[in-house]
Amino acid sequence: MIDGVEWRVSPGLTEYRAALATMEERAAAIRAGTASELVWLVEHPPLFTAGTSADPAELFNPLGFDVFEAGRGGRYTYHGPGQRVGYIMLDLDKRGRDLRRFVHSLEGLMIDALARLGVEARREPGRIGIWTGRGTEEAKIGAIGVRVKRWVTLHGFSINVAPDLTHFSGIVPCGIADYGVTSLNALGKGADMADLDASIHSAFPDFLGNLSRITNDP
Repeated sequence: MIDGVEWRVSPGLTEYRAALATMEERAAAIRAGTASELVWLVEHPPLFTAGTSADPAELFNPLGFDVFEAGRGGRYTYHGPGQRVGYIMLDLDKRGRDLRRFVHSLEGLMIDALARLGVEARREPGRIGIWTGRGTEEAKIGAIGVRVKRWVTLHGFSINVAPDLTHFSGIVPCGIADYGVTSLNALGKGADMADLDASIHSAFPDFLGNLSRITNDP
């Protein structure tokens, strides 16, 4: 637990449809006050997810991966082995009803976690996701897509550790065609999934501190 938030890491590959059901159930329980908030770290089999702004013209899918309607914001995203997906289920009723601040803080969590592994990552104005490199080396290393239901957050982020980067060619990732994608492995970093998990865990208290926590103090 970190400030009352359960931390869960699932081994192996988690089926996407099952992950959606688990998130919905947990979010409802958080809203009802019968379960704690949750950070859930998983890997998925190769698949594409479609956000609420997905454009069918941006899906090519030559390998025939499963495609799922995610219910989150954004466009098409790839998930697969070697990519860490973090599902964040927090109660913004008690952490501040500020979705923009939540998203900005979540981006900061990703940037901080990558910095701990020696990767200089950043936001880019007008673009979704987390970016690294400059000029011809500029590429996306992390994606973000969230949903809020009755002020409980669902979905979250993904960071590329060592996925098959050719799989991203089946979509226009997040609708951005002018830049490529990269990973910790492609950048020559020796970090594995456990290293990234530890970095996210270390950066998480600062992420929570950036949210506006509402208390019942008089």
